[in-house]
This record gives sequence, C-alpha cells and structure tokens, in this order.
Amino acid sequence: MKLRVNGLGLLLLLVLLALCSTIDICDARIGKHWRPRKGKGKKGSSHRQYGGNRQSPKPPVISTPSPGAGKGYQNPYQPSPSPSPNAPVSPSPSPANSSRHSSPKPPPPSCGKGYQQPSRPPPAGSQGAVFNVVDFGAKGDGVSDDTKAFEGAWGAACKQGASTVLVPPELEFLVGPISFSGPYCKPNIIFQLEGTILAPTGARAWGSGLLQWLEFTKLNGIVIQGNGIINGRGQQWWTYSDQDDEDDDDTQYNANLERMPQIKPTALRFYGSFNVVVAGITIVNSSQCHLKFDNCQGVMVHDMTIFSPENSLNTDGIHLQNSKDVSIHHTNLACGDDCISIQTGCSNINIHNVNCGPGHGISIGGLGRDNTKACVSNVTVRDINMFRTMTGVRIKTWQGGVGLVQDIRFSNIQVSEVQTPIMIDQFYCDRSTCRNQTSAVAVSGVQYENIRGTFTIKPVHFACSDSLPCSGISLTGVQLRSVQIPHYHLNNPFCWQAFGELYTPTVPPIACLQIGKPAGNNLQSYHDIC
Repeated sequence: MKLRVNGLGLLLLLVLLALCSTIDICDARIGKHWRPRKGKGKKGSSHRQYGGNRQSPKPPVISTPSPGAGKGYQNPYQPSPSPSPNAPVSPSPSPANSSRHSSPKPPPPSCGKGYQQPSRPPPAGSQGAVFNVVDFGAKGDGVSDDTKAFEGAWGAACKQGASTVLVPPELEFLVGPISFSGPYCKPNIIFQLEGTILAPTGARAWGSGLLQWLEFTKLNGIVIQGNGIINGRGQQWWTYSDQDDEDDDDTQYNANLERMPQIKPTALRFYGSFNVVVAGITIVNSSQCHLKFDNCQGVMVHDMTIFSPENSLNTDGIHLQNSKDVSIHHTNLACGDDCISIQTGCSNINIHNVNCGPGHGISIGGLGRDNTKACVSNVTVRDINMFRTMTGVRIKTWQGGVGLVQDIRFSNIQVSEVQTPIMIDQFYCDRSTCRNQTSAVAVSGVQYENIRGTFTIKPVHFACSDSLPCSGISLTGVQLRSVQIPHYHLNNPFCWQAFGELYTPTVPPIACLQIGKPAGNNLQSYHDIC
C-alpha cells in the first residue's frame, strides 16, 4: 500500500511539472494574472519590438550658446525681460516638453524557449540606417577638407530614405560650399548635427562668389537637429562691409585686399522644400543671413540659437521668402540685422516665444523694391522679448512698389531699451537717397496688443503713403516709457496718413492716429491684388 501511494504521488508530481512547462513565468509578471504565451516576434504579439525600421523618438533638443563659439559674442539675455510666463529666457525645453521627447522604457526581460536578444535600437534621434560622416572619410580636425565625406554620407542617405546623416560630437569639420539636393532623394532624412561645421575662410573656396554655403534643396521631410554648431566664420566679410549696402543684394567688396568675393553666402538655406524642421542647433557668425527659407512650405524652427556681433552688417537671423505655413518658436536670436525678416510671398506665419537682441527687431519687408509686387498675409508675432534692438515690430515698404500687407498681429511684445518699438514705414530707403514715387505696397489690418516696456528714441512711428494710407491699425494695451540714453534724442509718437482705432488709452498718448478709415478708401481685397 505504501509503495502504491508513493507511486501515485510521483505520478501527480510528473503531471504537475508537465503542466508548468507550458506557462511563461516572465510573461506572467507583465500583468496581474498569468497569461498563456501568444508567440514571440509575430504579428499581434504584445512584446515591443526594437530595431529594424522602427523610428526612434527624438531626444530633447537643448541648445545653449558656447562662449567660445563666436568672436565678439556677448550674451544679450542677462538680464532678459519676460513678456509672459510662457516666454523662456533659454531654449531649454520645459519638463513637459522633455517628457515628450524622452526615450521609451526598455521591454521587460524575456525568457523561455526560442528567446533571442532583441537588436539594439539606432542612436537616439536617428531613424533607419545611420550614415556617419566619419565612416565616409571625414577627419573632423577642423583643418582637413571634409566636403567629400559629407557628400558621400548624404548620397547614401538620399538613396536609402528614412535615414540619418550623423555629424558626431566633439569634432570640427571643415566643409566647403555644398548642396544637399533632391528632388530624387527619398523623403524623411534626418541630419543629426552634434559636432561643429566650419566654413572656409580663404577666397579660393568661394570662387567668384556663392549665395549660400550649406544648401538643402527640393526635399520632403528634411530635419536638421541636434546640439551642434554651424560656424560661418564671416568676420572677414564684416570688416569691409559697406554701410550703404542694401539689405538683400548679397554683395560686399574688399577694396583694400580684394581677397573675398563680392557675393556673401547665407550660412544655411532651404529652397523648394516641404515639411522642414530645424531644431536645437546653433548657427553663429554668418557672413550674411544665418538661416533662410525660400519657396518652402510646412516649416518648423524651434529651440535653436543664432548669434553674431551687433556690428556684423546684414547678418539677418532668419529670413523667410515665398514660404507658407511657418512656425518659429522658443528661439534665441542676436545678430547685426533683423532677427526675423519676412519678405514677399509669405503667408500663415506664426512666431512666438522668441528672444531678439541685439539686432533690428522683427520685420516684414522691405517690400516692393525696384517697383516690384509684394504680398504678405496672416502673420502672428506674439510673446516676444526684445532687448536693445533698433526697432521692435516693423513693417517697411519701398516707394513705387505694388501689393498688399494684410492681417498682421503683434501681441505680447516686451521691449527693453528698444529705439522705436512700433513702426510702419512706407518710405523705407537704405540708400543715401531714394526717388519719391506715388505707388506703394498697401498696409491694412495691423493689430498691436500689449506692447510694453521702454524705448530710447520714439515709441511709435507710422509713416504711410499719401496715395495709399495705412488702414485698419488697432492699438490695445500699448504702454511704452522712455529711457534716456546718452547721444539719443527722445521724440513723440509720429503718424502720417495712418488710420485706425485706439481701443484702450496708450502710454504715451498716440493722438496722431486718425480714427476711422481714410476718405475714398477703395482698397482691393488680398485676392484681387495678390
């Protein structure tokens, strides 16, 4: 009997062990209850798969200027006024934004029959195949010419699509003029910039002159991101800049040395591209404009820094032309010209949470130069800090042009020691003399809301055309107080042929604005004109 009981117990133990072998202990720990295995690596599996074509999440794009990144650079954001709780003084993302970019948690450990170690994910911020410029022969010593290596890495990524060109950190790459071009590139390429790209300083690299240094053309879904630096090393062009140079002529002449070409290159230019993102990077010391978008649609610029010395002439921060659906936010801009310049052909532009200064402020124009047609509409500029800029928010048009600027909103602009915070100038001229002409680019429907802070020359300047006065100007919550600066002469608000409404009392009083609409106002619609 005892042997029979022992045999029965042994049989039950074997049956129990056989049943337990069908249960995945590690799977059981995932939930509150044990669940039978559904199979690994198959469609419908509850396990997260890594590697392959899975797109990794982007890392936080945090950009802080380096003290050594540009000669003559001084941090313009100490102290920095804050127009609203949402306007940061640095491009670092908020905790909420950081969590959005954080990497996913790794999958729980797996065990059981047929287990294989999952493939490692690509580097954070990359996608698909990663093409490191070093693997294509780049030296990264700041002296050797790495242009061919960049061309090779781009060519490989261009064929692959949904891939990444990696410029690794802690290296300096000397790169000559280069075009990363489509339209035969496959879409969704990431240019992950972690190191520093240096422009050549010798005249031979520029030949007879080029309009841009780094160019991305005819692409769809191009992203440039990272914590790296693009250094234009434009000091030699600034030294011999002509004070009478026009804003957009892209020319400069070294009369003494005759070394650098007449044409000054933009540091980073996008042309004819869709769904463009520039995030996290720093661009310093361009010889001309730092970042330009021409004929692009669907543009986002955020969490980046641009700076060059205050006396670096014609070095606009961001230049928009013939571009639509553009968003610029959480960006620090300090340069020798307009922090942001919006030119003809632009619409649906949204700019917010930007620090600007030193520089010339945020400008629409100049428009209508050389009797051309210019149209800009639906622009919002809000939650901006401006520090010691020449103007604050400005619209400038040349005499003799045609077209229309319409539906513009400037809101929550904090100015500190800005020469002229609010300006419309339909007599714009950056030459010694300009010919008087009758026709003008019309300006209509401009809102100014909560423009506050201090000025050093004049609070408001509205100089509008005799033949086509400014209409639909509205002022709400404008409070501007004077600050006496040596060698500056304070002036009262100025208005000429400017019509609109004062919705709240202003400081100082702007009694020169004519209430209502101009007589015989037969302004055509935007659709009819543009």
